[in-house]
Amino acid sequence: MTMAEISEGGSPGTPRPAGAAVLGLVPSARKSVENVGGPLSTTKTSGNGEAVEVPPYAPQWLELREPADASARSVDLLDPLRIRLANLPGKAGRLVIHDLGCGTGSMGRWLAPRLDGAQHWVLHDRDPDLLHLAVARAPRTAADGSRVTVETERGDLTDLTAERLSGASLVTASALLDVLTRDQVETLAEACVGAGVPVLLALSVVGRVEFGPEDPLDAEIGEAFNLHQRRGDLLGPDAITAACEAFDQRGASVRVNPSAWRLGPAESALAEEWLRGWVEVACEQRPELTPRAEPYLRRRLAQAAAGELKVTVHHSDLLALPRPSGGVS
Repeated sequence: MTMAEISEGGSPGTPRPAGAAVLGLVPSARKSVENVGGPLSTTKTSGNGEAVEVPPYAPQWLELREPADASARSVDLLDPLRIRLANLPGKAGRLVIHDLGCGTGSMGRWLAPRLDGAQHWVLHDRDPDLLHLAVARAPRTAADGSRVTVETERGDLTDLTAERLSGASLVTASALLDVLTRDQVETLAEACVGAGVPVLLALSVVGRVEFGPEDPLDAEIGEAFNLHQRRGDLLGPDAITAACEAFDQRGASVRVNPSAWRLGPAESALAEEWLRGWVEVACEQRPELTPRAEPYLRRRLAQAAAGELKVTVHHSDLLALPRPSGGVS
């Protein structure tokens, strides 16, 4: 299987688990947290030949999570990235940035205004509706007032090769790694390192969630959710480690910084939607949790609505700096 099978909304969602109605989960909840809301729907084949589906993501969910994403992304990775971009060999007057699985374009809205110089963004996604929204909401100016332009590319993401990235200045994505397999991460690393293109991969889940106040069922639900993330050959919380290994083995310099969501009373709507999906996915993995999960979810939703709940969903951001193809380090 190749990353070519990553698509936006191309496959139907997997069946809702028994007990979902009892939990009072909204239809979008599971899609919201399949990889804590990453903008890709993925169909892959597991090691035993079974299809593994990651459902599409609704624009409403991507909009709901965008402020938390923006606050979470690691700004500390931008200085080394800026230095590399300023010293690209053969730089032709503008940066060319490929945004993989762009969704509604939130990565561009966050990053473009933080980089100097003219930029041309190539937005990759399989969902034409999301691409339309991404173009309509794309930033127009860079940090120094330079022009930002965009184009879209709908189709296979993982026919990605060094040749296809010729002329690229940067490859970026949000919430992508954890819905990939190890082979797909290797393909991504091979293409980017082969082209000498820096890579900024934001908001990959690492399998840790913290609550305040704590509940005895937190850990058990979290463990079931993480198992679901690793179904088939998907990397889930192991994706950051796999990506670090893939880029490092190819000679790239790799940096990883934390990028946690920190949800409090001001983010209660996001916390409630995330909770519904998080619990539902855990119950699909372990249906025997359902009788205890129902009162757990009621407690947590009541705490969120009352402004009494804090949730930290841990992610990591990765910056990989391959040796430039032109020989400048």
